[in-house]
Parts: sequence; structure tokens; C-alpha cells
Amino acid sequence: MELTPQLLLSAYSQGYFPMADEFGNIYWFDPDPRAIIPLDERFHVSKRLARTVRCGVFEIRVDTAFRAVMEACAARDETWISDELIEVYTELHRMGFAHSVESWHDGELVGGLYGVALRGLFAGESMFSRQRDASKVALVHLVERLRAGGFTLLDTQFITPHLARFGAVEIPKSEYLLFLSDAMGVWAKFSSPNRP
Repeated sequence: MELTPQLLLSAYSQGYFPMADEFGNIYWFDPDPRAIIPLDERFHVSKRLARTVRCGVFEIRVDTAFRAVMEACAARDETWISDELIEVYTELHRMGFAHSVESWHDGELVGGLYGVALRGLFAGESMFSRQRDASKVALVHLVERLRAGGFTLLDTQFITPHLARFGAVEIPKSEYLLFLSDAMGVWAKFSSPNRP
């Protein structure tokens, strides 16, 4: 089955997402339990990180270097982000469904994240950091943007110690699907003021 933007959107609306193996073969996942970051007061930002955000160490841009963010996320010893995935998500980006939040320092892209926005769902896919706190600051800005845009669900798929520090939790798949169903009934807006 050909991987297309339309297939991706259909999959996300039902709780599935793709990952590639080391040979580029695409597999579909819907983990149980599922990890999310609550968009309410449970989202936690440490005092030190809050100071970093306030000091403006990084210039935050949105949707100005989507493909570069994906390629940076893929540039590690083991990655599930294949060339095929980069191509199809870049097409999703052109269609307005995939977005990047980027941390820049002295004109250089030093961190960021990307994901898929579909109605009230934002599915966070991956992040990278070349400078301390660069991806963390991008995540803080993402959550602010999602709250402002009316999003109800921030899906991180799997939990990591890094995400747990922000308040990420695991929930049963059955509960996730209820949240997802609610999110599909929301018309949220991921505005991109920095997009050329």
C-alpha cells in the first residue's frame, strides 16, 4: 500500500502512526498504553527552563525549516525516520497538516520538533537538540501554541524520562481513543506566523 498524505491523515484520525525499520519498511503502530502530554496545568516546566524561555536564549520560529528539522531528527545511529517518511511528511507540511517548531541561535537551527496537526489533535513525532534546552524550549512554545489554538490532545505516542519531566503520562488505549474521538470533533488552529 502506497504511503500517501491522505493515508497518513486517515491513520492518525484512528490512532495509528507509521515507523520505518532499518531497511525502510513501514509498519503501523497503536501502542497500549499510549503516552500524552496533558495540555492543562499538569504540563510542567521547571524553574530553570522557565528562566531560559524568558531570557530568549533561542529565537523560536514555526514552519520555516520543516524538512531540516525532520532530517535532524533522523540523523542518529538508530532511526525510524526513513527517506520515504521524510518525503510524505514534507508533503503533509505543504498541505498545512505537519508543522515544525524550531529553536535558532545566532542564525543556526539548533533544536526543534515536528508533528501532525489534525483537528484538535497534535501528534508529536520527534525532536532533536544540538544545544542544551533547545528542544525543551521548542516544546514549551508548542504547548503554548496548542493551547491558544484550541487543541485538546497532544499525543507523544511513547513515554520517555525526558517527556515525563514535562508531565507526560501513559493512558490505556481505550481512554486514548475517547480523547482522540473528542479531538476529531474540534476545529483547532495551528497558526504559522513565521511561515513564508
